[in-house]
Amino acid sequence: MKTLIHPTAVINPKAQLHPTVKVGAYATIEGDVKVGPETIIGSHAVLEGPLEIGARNQIFAGAVIGSEPQDLKFAGELSTVKIGDDNSIREYVTINRATGAGEETRIGNGNLLMAYVHIGHNCVLEDSVVIANSVALAGHVYIESRARLSGVLGVHQFVHIGARAMVGGMARIDRDVPPYMLVEGNPARIRTLNLIGLKRAGFSSEELQILKKAFRILYRSDITFKEAIEKLEFLGDTEHLKHLRRFLLLSQMPGRRGLIPGRE
Repeated sequence: MKTLIHPTAVINPKAQLHPTVKVGAYATIEGDVKVGPETIIGSHAVLEGPLEIGARNQIFAGAVIGSEPQDLKFAGELSTVKIGDDNSIREYVTINRATGAGEETRIGNGNLLMAYVHIGHNCVLEDSVVIANSVALAGHVYIESRARLSGVLGVHQFVHIGARAMVGGMARIDRDVPPYMLVEGNPARIRTLNLIGLKRAGFSSEELQILKKAFRILYRSDITFKEAIEKLEFLGDTEHLKHLRRFLLLSQMPGRRGLIPGRE
């Protein structure tokens, strides 16, 4: 029977690999690493435990996952990276484990991380997020499902990026990006709704009209943030509108970065 592990791969005896896992030439798997079925680990990839990887992931050549965080506060405490199913992690992606005992850096399901993406310590990516080439996420960044980040941009620590938001390339994201919005420029500004993305996602005409009204209240009317939030309550009771309003309110809480502004 043909082996699925290349003879030049170096695998620690503590590692637990499902029998269907494929490991390429010169890959290194160190420490307490668990890898689920049908995952493919490319040549020269480095996996360092504690690390859990689910099923049907494809990890391309040179990726480094589970290494210590680039954080001066890190003191060798036990932390981890947890990765779900069906992710594509392209060449030379780096994913650091968390700072803080028992903490984790978490990647959900169905995400695409293109070449040279960096995921810093304690980051969370939900599901079906697409991050283009050479994007760097600082520590504690949270990205909700189906957000899209274009290439060659940086995201400040503790920033949250909302569901189905679109961020244009070469931007500097230093504050929260609300769900469903399109952000671009340097300094970054909220330009409009991510209409193309929302239409592709199957949002109904009624849902789009409600979000368009919400956008105009938030970014095209001369009222305070508090007044805008109150007005959103009268637009309807859809899940998308409730999620937008909840995100906006949470962005003002202590410890959060606040919101990316609209155009000036």
